[in-house]
Amino acid sequence: MSVLRKIIPCAFLLLAFTSTDNSADLLIKESFKRAEIMYTDMINDQSNYDLYPRTSANDGSLKSTDLKDWTCGFWAGDLWYVYEYTKDPKWKDVATKWTESLKDNQFNKGTHDLGFMMYCSYGNGYRLTGNKAYRDILIQSAKSLASRYSPVTKCIESWDQRMSWDGKTLWKYPVIIDNMMNLELLFWASKETGDPTYYNIAVSHANATMKNHIRPDYSTYHVVNYDEKTGAVLNRETCQGFSNNSTWARGQAWAIYGFTIMYRETKDKKYLDTATKLADFFLNNKRLPNDKIPLWDFNVNQEGYTPLWNYNKEKYSNPIPRDASAAAVVASALLEISTYLPKETGKKYKADAIEIIESLSSSAYLAIPKTNNNFLIKHSVGSLPHNNEIDVPLNYADYYYLEALLRYKKIENEISL
Repeated sequence: MSVLRKIIPCAFLLLAFTSTDNSADLLIKESFKRAEIMYTDMINDQSNYDLYPRTSANDGSLKSTDLKDWTCGFWAGDLWYVYEYTKDPKWKDVATKWTESLKDNQFNKGTHDLGFMMYCSYGNGYRLTGNKAYRDILIQSAKSLASRYSPVTKCIESWDQRMSWDGKTLWKYPVIIDNMMNLELLFWASKETGDPTYYNIAVSHANATMKNHIRPDYSTYHVVNYDEKTGAVLNRETCQGFSNNSTWARGQAWAIYGFTIMYRETKDKKYLDTATKLADFFLNNKRLPNDKIPLWDFNVNQEGYTPLWNYNKEKYSNPIPRDASAAAVVASALLEISTYLPKETGKKYKADAIEIIESLSSSAYLAIPKTNNNFLIKHSVGSLPHNNEIDVPLNYADYYYLEALLRYKKIENEISL
């Protein structure tokens, strides 16, 4: 027997939405109906709770991943968001099972991604159920993440790997912009335990990132390599972007979202100012397409930006791949930003977020049932330099899309985020 019974009637097999939909409620309602249909099929195809649906493989089949992968927590998070919207215990049951299969990661000190892995899964589970066992696991996860902090660099180390992806640079202490997303777990742990250590680490990391990852125009570097003995910046690079001096779209999205978290948790206006300026770079960029779904890198193929890898311009220029996952992250962040600003100023960021959500909810990006390996969002990019996950679904694109829908619903209903 399947894990979930056929709970969605065939009559709900809807076409993707367009901007002619007459209300936010309709768009959100139908998007979650779509999620229920497709995730039911996903679960029927993948009922092994030690495997976590991630993307599509090169042969078009579903590609799942294991406990150690940085994306492993997003699938449980997707399910928790469906449960949050529907309140249907069927979704709580499957979200619980996939979440609890991740518990050994609480002791994993070999990754900076415990926020993604554990807060998106256990964090949502604890928020929605109040399960005290989840609290203890999250606190241990925060301890493991904090173990990667260096008082010399004032940052949490991202990778233990010492050779850069292209084999040309010896990293000493690499820190990536993505790491801003994992600070939310530390803030949560500080509030839960009363221990300021976690809070102080998060603030220290964010301040170093603000100083060393962000350019004067509020674009971002992907990787900053520090000297682990002195804390000096040795070099700034990319790993998943077009070139070292380019702006990788999802890296910019991580930064927007991460500094929004910083303002929420500290109420220090310098972080809100940073988040809005990072967002302005994204939204006002001349290379942002009209539908606001970015190219995978803002500077791809531009003069003055040279890829340090074997980039096939002919293959990847017609068209240049988009990254819907970056758009989903930005949409969710913009909705939160809009609530922290004066009403008239906030309206702009809310409107931009809604435009992105409507684009993602259109047939161009929102898959129909029985396609896209039952992920919702199409057209994301994992890492083009690694020739990996190009123009595919990604579980974290779904996660931030669903989160954006829930935030949109709360804002429309004037409920605090």
